[in-house]
Amino acid sequence: MAWIQDVIFDCAHPASLARFWAEALDGYRVAPYDEAERERLRAKGILDTEDDPTVLVEPVGGGRPRMFFQLVPEHRTVKNRVHLDLGADDIEAERERLTGLGATILAVYDGHTTLADPEGNEFCLGGFGGPAGLGGSAGSSGANETA
Repeated sequence: MAWIQDVIFDCAHPASLARFWAEALDGYRVAPYDEAERERLRAKGILDTEDDPTVLVEPVGGGRPRMFFQLVPEHRTVKNRVHLDLGADDIEAERERLTGLGATILAVYDGHTTLADPEGNEFCLGGFGGPAGLGGSAGSSGANETA
């Protein structure tokens, strides 16, 4: 049986988007750079980790899924085909925290909010039944609703 190993975000600035998601998600961090990784980057002509074309965000205690933020030359031009649904105990407080980190509110529905990260990638925030399950039937996140 397969599992989600990694989630990959194509983006214009991997380091800043990785920081956003590491701050947005409980229990995640930007993976620290050890000397071997810094040397690998220097060998590619990258002197500042801020310019790293692929940045890893990992669960603090190990495990998965990990998230990679990779530099691509093209900018996002259409709506996401896949998005993350985030849950929180206090949706209003979390919405304020996420917008303080740089997220933008796209639409507010009954029970959830659609937001965009600093590069425009859409995600939802709502009470979807907590980390153990989605709660409700398929499609109950309202992802296909219109504002």
